[in-house]
Amino acid sequence: MPHTPGIASFAVSDTNSLGRRVTEPEPAWRTEFQRDRDRIVHSSAFRRLEYKTQVFVNHEGDMFRTRLTHSLEVAQIARTVARALGVNEDLTEAIALAHDLGHTPFGHAGQSALNHCMKDAGGFEHNQQSLRVIDSLERRYEQFDGLNLLFETREGILKYCSPAQALTLGDVAARFMQGRQATLEAQIANLADEIAYNHHDVDDGIRSGILSPALLREHEVFSGLAETTKWPGDHVPDRREMHSAIRAALGEFVDDLIVTTQQRIADRGVDSLEAIRAQTEPLAGFSEAVAKRHLRLKRFLHRELYNHEIVHRFSRAAKATVTDLFDYYMNDPGRLPAEHQEKNGASVARRVADYIAGMTDRFAIAEHRRLSGENHWPERRS
Repeated sequence: MPHTPGIASFAVSDTNSLGRRVTEPEPAWRTEFQRDRDRIVHSSAFRRLEYKTQVFVNHEGDMFRTRLTHSLEVAQIARTVARALGVNEDLTEAIALAHDLGHTPFGHAGQSALNHCMKDAGGFEHNQQSLRVIDSLERRYEQFDGLNLLFETREGILKYCSPAQALTLGDVAARFMQGRQATLEAQIANLADEIAYNHHDVDDGIRSGILSPALLREHEVFSGLAETTKWPGDHVPDRREMHSAIRAALGEFVDDLIVTTQQRIADRGVDSLEAIRAQTEPLAGFSEAVAKRHLRLKRFLHRELYNHEIVHRFSRAAKATVTDLFDYYMNDPGRLPAEHQEKNGASVARRVADYIAGMTDRFAIAEHRRLSGENHWPERRS
């Protein structure tokens, strides 16, 4: 069986992986982590990401990012960083591609609404739902439920988890109770996610008309690029210049992540996977100056984009749609599809949440209209 060549001593490999829950024959022409990546890409949940919201609901226009294109951009960045640092590129890519498999329709508005609906039934969090998807909800193999992914892929998908929640998840969440770190591959995928959504949300914000070039050039992340991207004086940048500025800013964050993480590895003498896990804090990260810029960019997006009335208008419709669907199926769980009728140890509320979380934006809107005859949605803007 092929093995990933030339990776660092502290990387995850086929030989030091903790394996699968159900033992399978080794793949003939792929590494074990390539098999994980391929199973994710061929899953039903991955295909549904095409019609799930990133920031702008699919209802609003065809050119905005979706959860699928976001996941592809995260994987692209994560692979670049993993290769530069000499860790397992296939594992990093698998985590990046799978990290949003459990996300609801309508982005964070949908998650917030479903979490509120589930407040008396264990809550809802999309990272844990992603794990539930790959461990239980995908039904493609005769030998097991889920995709039977490797431990390190499953663990890496759990970006956040409280100690109380970790107790219910077993070994895959043990690091949250033990104060240990994720693999470097998981840390890279986590930060690639943040880099990707910060910068493509700027791009989509401009496309939507909510963010203006003039507003953008005032922000420190982009203002320093004015000279190199030909924004002299009061010149209003055109589309190509805006793309150049966003691309250059993204590149600076990626470069800083690689250089800073390399330096931390060297300074701390990290030479094994155990040494990665034993750190008191994640090794992957930005320099102090870039970390501050990263935080300020996130705050800028919250202030100017995510909290804009146009976004809120669609978020209100999303929350009302998810809440109505939840109430409907809780009142009549016999209307759930056959695969969600099977209890498998799950409460009615959890099975309803599983079904709603798996919906695409357009299916949720259509199903809500079919069941209620109501329409919460404003007219499409583009």
